[in-house]
Amino acid sequence: MKRLRITSTLTLLFVVTFVASAFTQTTPRRVIIDTDPGTDDAMAIILALNSPEFKVEALTVVPGNVDGRQGLENALKIVSLAGRCDVTVAGGAQHPLNQKLITAQFWHGKNGLADVELPPSKCKADPRFGPDLIIELVHKYPHEITLIPVGPLTNIALAVSKDPSIAGLVKNIVIMGGSIGGGNVNGAAEANIYNDPEAAQIVFSAGWMVTMVGSDVGERTLITRKYLAQLQSSHGPQSDFIAKIADFYLTRSEKSGYSGAAMYDPLAVGIALDPTLGTLKEMHVDVETKGEFTRGETVANRMGSNENNVLHGDHYEIEGVIELKPNARICLASDADRFLQLFVERVKGK
Repeated sequence: MKRLRITSTLTLLFVVTFVASAFTQTTPRRVIIDTDPGTDDAMAIILALNSPEFKVEALTVVPGNVDGRQGLENALKIVSLAGRCDVTVAGGAQHPLNQKLITAQFWHGKNGLADVELPPSKCKADPRFGPDLIIELVHKYPHEITLIPVGPLTNIALAVSKDPSIAGLVKNIVIMGGSIGGGNVNGAAEANIYNDPEAAQIVFSAGWMVTMVGSDVGERTLITRKYLAQLQSSHGPQSDFIAKIADFYLTRSEKSGYSGAAMYDPLAVGIALDPTLGTLKEMHVDVETKGEFTRGETVANRMGSNENNVLHGDHYEIEGVIELKPNARICLASDADRFLQLFVERVKGK
């Protein structure tokens, strides 16, 4: 009787585990990637498209690494290469909210994709405006969409400004942007935030909890020759493409004195896939939009409060503190080796 009871219990556990596993496998999380492709954007997109945990609903294109026209062409070619014309691809803003566009062909090649020429896309662009598409999909799938912006935040700012209600309807927002340890375009600012600080401040102030994967962590998560060799060890359209752009990106970084290439955008996708790949801490973040030397800096308040200065006659006195509500989960560190192995395996189709 005891043996039968044990067998029945094991059978029940197996059934429960099987059902749970099947449910997990058939219910991927819906994501929208807002992107300015971009070598590391291409890596991030391919990682997302090859991750069964995700259902990529759309790519919306923002100018940044390249202009909006080139970015849209690149996005269409990437999804075509992956055989994923089911993914909606839409253009968005053509310039930042309040400044001229700064492009980054220096780091990404003339076409933004390491000068690798992909075949003409078999996929067609969606005629909808990227921010409007974001609003539409968030309302279509309330509390199901994870936004992953890996470029300047112009499209996201336009969407949440037009429809503030989406801030309460998205499941999560994970950005590649900002830094709490110094910038990568100058001493203070990270490139995506620097390219549209006003948009970034709108996004951080929208009322949602932003997961911020900054350049400081990306620069400690480096693809090296070891991982490139693993990518080059197997061949297929996607893995060959990623190996070529990784080689270009790595060579460019090595010439600038780095030991590897920072996995900025792919790491943001990795953290969205599995938050345990990063060490996250809640803080309040504001974006500097006026400083002469600090425009575009993400200012993280590690204390969680500001001193309350009250005017007394001809001077101010500190009268306690003003508590600040956290608006961001800051990625302080990454499990770099585990993430890079995940990246390589997914790109290779494992």
